[in-house]
Amino acid sequence: MAKSLKDNVCEERLFSKLYNEHATHLFNFLYYKFGDQLQPQDKVQEAFVKLWKKCKDVPPKKAKSFLFTVANNLMLNEYNHQKVVLKYQQKQTKKVNHQDPQFLVEEKEYLEKFQNALAKLTEAQRVAFMMNRTEGKKHKEIAEILGISRKAVEKRIYSALKKLREDLKEI
Repeated sequence: MAKSLKDNVCEERLFSKLYNEHATHLFNFLYYKFGDQLQPQDKVQEAFVKLWKKCKDVPPKKAKSFLFTVANNLMLNEYNHQKVVLKYQQKQTKKVNHQDPQFLVEEKEYLEKFQNALAKLTEAQRVAFMMNRTEGKKHKEIAEILGISRKAVEKRIYSALKKLREDLKEI
């Protein structure tokens, strides 16, 4: 027996509402977790396409979870694919830069130190920190997106700041 429209997301208005509510949050989650090089916007679109294809099987209450899981898996698959591509591809690019060489060296060192410090953070700390500092989301918003308490968000952000200060204190 087929499920009623209230039990799945096949109704166009409901699907559109889900898209409007979750697309931006899903993109931000993927962007902060994986960066921009794996095309998070494309993965958001693919996740919604998969939701539409499985609309009869996904109840509205489970749609957000379905979207985030599918998009995360798509990004992980893309990441693994990129690792294979990079393993067998040798890139040689020359960049012409007319800035002071000393500045370029210092900038490169700073970026390496900062990225290393970010990499030392746990994934939970990094995601919460980037959502707060880069996008300016409030702790309450982050808590809702990640499905954790506000106190947990605060702890993650403050512990990330403490770790970053320790790792970057000589800069």
